[in-house]
Amino acid sequence: MATVDMAAMPGFGESLSTFIGWTYFVAWSVSFYPQIILNYRRKSVEGLSIDFLVYNVYGFACYAVFNTSFYFSQTISDEYARRHNGHANLVRFNDLFFSYHALFLSLVTLAQSFVYKRSRSQSASSVARIFFFATALGLLFVSSVSSAYTLVYCLSFVKLACSLVKYVPQVWLNYRRQSTSGWSIHNIILDFAGGTLSFAQLLLDAVRMGGAGEVAGNPVKLGLGLASIMFDLVFMTQHYVLYMDRHKPKDVEAQLGFHTQPNYGTAQEQ
Repeated sequence: MATVDMAAMPGFGESLSTFIGWTYFVAWSVSFYPQIILNYRRKSVEGLSIDFLVYNVYGFACYAVFNTSFYFSQTISDEYARRHNGHANLVRFNDLFFSYHALFLSLVTLAQSFVYKRSRSQSASSVARIFFFATALGLLFVSSVSSAYTLVYCLSFVKLACSLVKYVPQVWLNYRRQSTSGWSIHNIILDFAGGTLSFAQLLLDAVRMGGAGEVAGNPVKLGLGLASIMFDLVFMTQHYVLYMDRHKPKDVEAQLGFHTQPNYGTAQEQ
């Protein structure tokens, strides 16, 4: 079977990478809208984890700073090249645009949680608050003792940590309610497509740059893609296999007695 030599076809490889990049940008960007529209139509955020919203805003704020620094700062770019055998970093304009677009829409969704109906117990958990303050203090410490390059890289790992933990409260809330009502499955399908394409672009760019080892040069993008794929599969299993009765979620507070557990939302549908 014939194979495509990316090194021999630099123009093709660059064009393909650009096409994949903008395609995953569209998929990931559009994925924010179904949840916003669902909240608007229901005039409620019940069934939606507040922790998920908080992690999203915090994580994308860090990601926006990371992408901005790598895309515009010559000092950061030069330092990256020095540490990676002269290779250019893999942050593209679509990454930059996506991070700011995602931050804006995450803020819109969080704002909806203050405007639309939600349970009195539906608020950010102590776990999320501790995570925020602990990582913020860590970043302040790094900024005082290390270089700007190190601080920017730490921001990327904070974003990665947010992506790894932000879905857990929503998975847990769906499990407690035995329902995905209030949580948009269209968001998940688009997110899955975006994660798959993002991972594909990163591998393609790594091959074009000289080897699979270059993937490690952008760990946050790698982690984002893999985390999205893994959790989206969990959500699709919950929605299409486990919790088929999506319109009558359990009254968790009354039936399961989780009053001593962190409140990630409410099961009650009005």
